[in-house]
Amino acid sequence: MNQLADEKKHQVGTKLALSGNQVEVLDKCKEDCFIVDLMQLVGRSDRTKFRDQVLKPLIEEGFLLMTIPDKPTSSKQKYRLTDKGKAMLKNLRKKDTKK
Repeated sequence: MNQLADEKKHQVGTKLALSGNQVEVLDKCKEDCFIVDLMQLVGRSDRTKFRDQVLKPLIEEGFLLMTIPDKPTSSKQKYRLTDKGKAMLKNLRKKDTKK
């Protein structure tokens, strides 16, 4: 793959800023959450697309972690906010209060 394709691959989902769905997911994941609860929160129904478009970029950026990392599609899988994710949420809230 060329360098541009590599860069594009890493931009999927988070691009330059988090999507509204991603911010909602981060906020909900202050407590461990199942994927079905997160999907319902943001009105998504396709588990694979949700995992690829919303969760995977958040995990790759270090904002979320899986409670069972070696079994990403387990029915018992939950997602949890990391310290980096908490800092991101705090930063986003600061920006919102300045508007």
